[in-house]
Amino acid sequence: MTELRLEELSATTIVAVNSMSLKPGQEQFIAPVSYGTAATVVNPRTSWQRVALDRNEVVGFISASFDPDEPQEYFQSVLWRINVDADDQGRGVGRFLVDAMLAEARERGMTHVDVIYEEGDDGPQPFFERVGFQPVGETEFGETVARITL
Repeated sequence: MTELRLEELSATTIVAVNSMSLKPGQEQFIAPVSYGTAATVVNPRTSWQRVALDRNEVVGFISASFDPDEPQEYFQSVLWRINVDADDQGRGVGRFLVDAMLAEARERGMTHVDVIYEEGDDGPQPFFERVGFQPVGETEFGETVARITL
């Protein structure tokens, strides 16, 4: 892997994001990318979406929201989605994206970042724990809420 770089999601990169592949079993834990990219249109002030590129190839995507006025605490600073192409998983792309998102959260004055996920085989929990998220509770629907305190 060459040096990764971060870019804003754009018309140029969104097609590549929508074409990224997943490892078998992961698809049940991820909504279509189009759900996450719609957030920029709905609220561009609070939405933060970036892609990771290795040379000129999109290898990962991250979507977060930073809204200190949001009444529900775990939606104030939240990682909505992270996708790393199946062929590039295990190479540090996900950690690179999370580190960039945490830097953005700090710059915006946030005190924590949450992530909400469903537990299960092939689910994202091991990854989130490896990058520093720790479970802190559940949503009213039984999903796990995990947090990194900044």
